[in-house]
Amino acid sequence: MDKVISAAKAADFIKDGMTIMVGGFIANGTPETLIDALVAKGVKNLTLICNDTGVPERGAGKMVVKKQFRKIVASHVGTNPETGRQMNVGETEVVLIPQGTLAERIRCGGIGLGGFLTPTGIGTEVEEGKQKMTVNGQEYLLELPLRADVALLYGSIVDKSGNIVYTYTQRNFNPMMAMAADLVICEAGSLVEVGEIDPNNVMTPGIFVDYIVRKGDV
Repeated sequence: MDKVISAAKAADFIKDGMTIMVGGFIANGTPETLIDALVAKGVKNLTLICNDTGVPERGAGKMVVKKQFRKIVASHVGTNPETGRQMNVGETEVVLIPQGTLAERIRCGGIGLGGFLTPTGIGTEVEEGKQKMTVNGQEYLLELPLRADVALLYGSIVDKSGNIVYTYTQRNFNPMMAMAADLVICEAGSLVEVGEIDPNNVMTPGIFVDYIVRKGDV
């Protein structure tokens, strides 16, 4: 199967009301071409799972400005004042999760675990509504896995089978999101032929990637 498609074609897979994961760390390692395609499409009422909402002019922040999310699940939103404004006035539901907990919940979703136990959040608002368990005298919160309908990733180098090489902060959330969605679309900073990537350098195998969009290919 030819996995390489345009950003516009990729956007067709995302429908109103879906849950999407978007990789990146304060808009670094975020698939900007794919984000622009979703802004142009005007898809709405989405649930976003991400580390953060970027800034208003970059990353998922562009979609926040267009009010395309009904719910945002993130570890922080301080770099995007518009997210905070929408949260404070009740325009968008925002669920804040400690960063390590968010990463582990996504990882659990990707590898089929039913959740994990963590002491993070005990005695704070984080524990509200969650099941507590005591193990060897230590109290923990049960945190449940997170999955999405679609994950939108970015890799510095991607071959035409979908094998991905990440650099720097691209490694923070993209690799685990690649395993935690029903459909995975990766934007390639550089698209190369199969065999050009040393197998030892592959960080996400192509088996996890359904479609590839070349950066800038609208």
